[in-house]
Amino acid sequence: MSRTLHHLYAPHLSAQAVKAASLIWARTRESDKNKSQLEILLTKRSQKASFAPGAYVFPGGKIDPKDQTYAQRYLNLHPTSPLSLDQATHACTALRESFEELGLLLLHNESGARIEASELDQLSRSKDLFAQLDALQWTLSLDDTHVMCHWITDRDLPVRFDVPFLVAECPEGLHPLADEHEQFDPLWLTPVEALQKHQEGELHLIYPTIKTLERLQSLHSAHALMHATRLNSPWFSSCARAGFLGGKVSRYMEHESAFGELVLVCPEGQLQHHLDWQSERATPLLKNVSRLTAPNPGLMTGPGTNTYIVGTHESGFIVIDPGPALPEHVERLHHTTGGNIKHIICTHSHADHSPGAKPLQAMCGDSKPLIWGLPSAPTARANSEFVPDRTCTDGQTWILRSAGSNIEHSLRAVFTPGHAANHICLVLLEEGLLFSGDHILNGSTTVVDPPDGNMNAYLNSLDILRQLCVNERIEFILPAHGHVLGNVWGAPFDPVHLIDNLKNHRLKREAKIKDVMQKDPHGDLSTWIKKAYDDVPQRVWPAAMRSLSAHVERLAEQGLAFELSERAKAQLQAPSTPLQL
Repeated sequence: MSRTLHHLYAPHLSAQAVKAASLIWARTRESDKNKSQLEILLTKRSQKASFAPGAYVFPGGKIDPKDQTYAQRYLNLHPTSPLSLDQATHACTALRESFEELGLLLLHNESGARIEASELDQLSRSKDLFAQLDALQWTLSLDDTHVMCHWITDRDLPVRFDVPFLVAECPEGLHPLADEHEQFDPLWLTPVEALQKHQEGELHLIYPTIKTLERLQSLHSAHALMHATRLNSPWFSSCARAGFLGGKVSRYMEHESAFGELVLVCPEGQLQHHLDWQSERATPLLKNVSRLTAPNPGLMTGPGTNTYIVGTHESGFIVIDPGPALPEHVERLHHTTGGNIKHIICTHSHADHSPGAKPLQAMCGDSKPLIWGLPSAPTARANSEFVPDRTCTDGQTWILRSAGSNIEHSLRAVFTPGHAANHICLVLLEEGLLFSGDHILNGSTTVVDPPDGNMNAYLNSLDILRQLCVNERIEFILPAHGHVLGNVWGAPFDPVHLIDNLKNHRLKREAKIKDVMQKDPHGDLSTWIKKAYDDVPQRVWPAAMRSLSAHVERLAEQGLAFELSERAKAQLQAPSTPLQL
């Protein structure tokens, strides 16, 4: 965990999240063309509400102590129910709130028969529901609700809820009638219609509603929704993070590219960080870590190559990956550090990472910081030749010390070949940060380009990095392209989770490649790629061709039960040959 003394912003005490539950009522719309569509119910919140006034939401509300009491009694009377006490309580809250706000309820009698919509007029929405149910000997149909997802309101908001979203199928003949106090204007819409109306400014939706509707777009009936949620386990659980993009507040779920950066920079949910990519000035991430992105955006570099600056003006700086030799970028690095650079470290020798090292060193004058890294291998491309001043070793540590204090900034090298034969990663030990170079990227998987790149080495290096993250409790990965990755230790999408996902993705791709090759044993790379990478845009295929060749090379080494075609062998021997389609 990063040291709090290096956090950029003062601690922020978030409002406590109130326990609540919401219910997504669903029904099926039959179209004229004999096609069904899923419709969900949205209602408008009061303009006087303390949370999301005027927004269209799924009905729901706070958990009442009576909800849990009723839920416990329900479970005692229904010992075969699969619901836990929490799940039963959530279902009870969601149904009670739906009845009070909209008159919607699912009930059965003593014999288990469903109470019809026409019978619900025996209940008063203004009186205690549970007392009325006891008098009529009716029971809430808690097992007829399923959990779909779980939201915790963002930390920067003054009113927060911890709320599962449940789903239930609305019986025929049951129609919502808003209470005109808390809820107004009930609407049955397909998820696509609701999202379109929101985009057109007709329907005010809040972030959790939008993201939930997006997940519902692929379902075509209420039955399909109930079947998809039959395990009663949330598809996802999220407490989104917020930052600024284009001058406006933008929110991100755990799997989205900017989430990890917001956790690192604003751990308590402070609404402070700007996510726009720019190259004019360094972006502070901590008081002792900043990022200056080179102005070299492109298909292979994303928003540009990230140069990281570690240290303070008191301790001096270590520059990681000075990037391409662009004069404006090198000058900005020198200006940001005041020329007080102790070391320059290159994670590898590719043309967008190491060429800026010599010009930056020259700008530092007599201090002339040493350039560290591993020399490029004979297999490197001509534009990736690199000879450092000093060759670093696996496990080597560089230490910066602030004068007059015990504060240190310690960087340790980790040898991670695979993307390139001379690739290293770096760990800032005191902050639990991993500088991953091109081995782990944000927004895409890295290219492994033989012969300098090697898929076996790449996968082995992923294992090394995973174990490193476990040993050092690494929470954030700072890649050479894209935003910071990660989450707090042990949470979804923390570095261990990310590395596992990345390796699984690679092995899944390799299994697909193997299947394609076995079905077309006389093919070659240019024919295999069309099926092995049919799920990615064709504009990416020339880059994917490199990784395909690395996978094919690895599969050949494993001794597949078929021979590679002569053309495929020739392509593997000269993987730099342009892809012809």
